[in-house]
Amino acid sequence: MFKSRKSGILLHLSSIPSPFGIGDLGKDAYRFIETLASAKQTLWQILPLCPVDGSGSPYQSTSAFAGESLFISLELLAKEGLLSQEEVEQAEQAPFANTDYAAARRLKIPLLQKAFRNFCLKTPPLDYNAFLRKNQYWLEDYALFMAAKAYFTQHRAQDAEGLLEFLHETKGFLPEEKGKAYFYAAAWCSFPKEMRERKPQALAEWTEALKNEIQWECFLQYLFHKQWHQLKTFANENEIQIIGDAPIFVSYDSADVWANQKAFRLNSCGFATVVAGVPPDYFSETGQLWGNPLYHWKYHERTDFQWWICRIRKALEDVDLLRIDHFRGFESYWEIPFEAEDARSGKWVKGPGSKLFHKLKKELGELPVIAEDLGIITPEVQKLREKTRFPGMRILQFAFGGDENHPYLPHSYEKNTVVYTGTHDNNTAIGWYQNAAEKEKDHFRRYMNVTGEAPHWEMIRLAFSSPAQVAIIPLQDVLGLGEEYRMNLPGTAEGNWAFAFQWDMWDEGCLEGLKYLSLLFGRNCG
Repeated sequence: MFKSRKSGILLHLSSIPSPFGIGDLGKDAYRFIETLASAKQTLWQILPLCPVDGSGSPYQSTSAFAGESLFISLELLAKEGLLSQEEVEQAEQAPFANTDYAAARRLKIPLLQKAFRNFCLKTPPLDYNAFLRKNQYWLEDYALFMAAKAYFTQHRAQDAEGLLEFLHETKGFLPEEKGKAYFYAAAWCSFPKEMRERKPQALAEWTEALKNEIQWECFLQYLFHKQWHQLKTFANENEIQIIGDAPIFVSYDSADVWANQKAFRLNSCGFATVVAGVPPDYFSETGQLWGNPLYHWKYHERTDFQWWICRIRKALEDVDLLRIDHFRGFESYWEIPFEAEDARSGKWVKGPGSKLFHKLKKELGELPVIAEDLGIITPEVQKLREKTRFPGMRILQFAFGGDENHPYLPHSYEKNTVVYTGTHDNNTAIGWYQNAAEKEKDHFRRYMNVTGEAPHWEMIRLAFSSPAQVAIIPLQDVLGLGEEYRMNLPGTAEGNWAFAFQWDMWDEGCLEGLKYLSLLFGRNCG
């Protein structure tokens, strides 16, 4: 897939500096691309661009197709005349130390609503109608889903007792406190029966009743996709490719599940019978209980994997290359009973294997995919990755303190590999070294013949010098940041997804260091 040695940076869009609480598609994103180009980097890896959940996670989204509307740049809307420059400047705050989703919503949503009202007063541009036509296959369901969620959140919150009774009868999610019922009211499982079951007459009636709210959702997606593709074009013009991220599973409370209920393991009431996760591992002694509904793979096979074809085609329209999260789940996945308290009671169940990827390649051609083959990797998983010819991943933080030929040590790599110092789920390099066991530190120092005084740059150098065709470095490691700047701690529900950098963190040494290592180890190639 990669014809030459490359390197790049892992940084989510939310982490870019912003006066609105969250990184967006405006001028600082363009500046970041220019900075990458100056540092002789040719790849920018991001996390999923889809709408985040209440904790800020992009891995529990309301859609696998939609974009997060908070990423829309108000500055660009002012340039288009949908807002005034004065309105945007009045909303600006001092740069945020961390991503703050609540502040971003407070600052941006009123102005996005004002832009929508201004948009409705004009004749829609041709590209708007073209966007609606091209994306109708997912946007129609998504917009109705989001409009209905907003409507029922508002109205069901006034009847918490009735909602609790409904949830009890259907064995649904019972909140601990009645005051929390409003949150659960928004889930599609609490829609009226005809809407839950997607009866054609109910869909038509609610589409008419919520037409203004549906248009609002379509407007947001139009703006997001327009601004994103403008930024992606700029990146490509600067010889930088975007690596996107596709989670293997989708959220239960999503347009994807509501609109495709036969494609998931649900009971007659619409609730998941089994859910996703992983067994006990490096990150958790009790495993990880993700809670995503599992796929009904026989249904997907009967329908020639059409949902997956649509999903991957859309993803590859939005990015140049695609990391598929939890690749091993396509060979075998960890199936956990819905009522389980943690992941230990799960079991391995066979996935679709090569059938899915054979169909995807037949429909879409050669797939520019990176397989996230981490965790418990069996010979069967390895065989599947080799059959697809997707490059796998190696994490340097997992390499030290064990076997002298550990597969994550660079001398064990095959060429078709993407090496990381760490991912969004890992500590920073400095944080890892400070917390590592002495055995790991000793191995780390002896392996590279270094002192350990600058473990982040020592690890970056090891990644760049490795046989792996691609090296990706989290920006935190380039900037030499400690563990308080990590992006996510798996198995925890709070305090994640908040990392944001400031431009004064990126000094000349960071830029020159990346440039030097890229040239030294032949990674500045076209």
